[in-house]
Amino acid sequence: MANPGERNKTEAVTTALRGGERRGRLVERLREGLGASAAELRQLFDPASDPALLRVAEAKPSFGNHES
Repeated sequence: MANPGERNKTEAVTTALRGGERRGRLVERLREGLGASAAELRQLFDPASDPALLRVAEAKPSFGNHES
């Protein structure tokens, strides 16, 4: 079992199915969008912020290629 919180295979499968369903709903919402124009979306973000700088504080994942 992938998650130590699950006591048996049924719980593991149920958790995986719920996660898949949750991701599916999220994708639908993201495709619908916010109903804002491109200019309005640009105004939502601070132009002085640097996303790359914020990523430095994140822990490296325990999987995959760590160079990105």
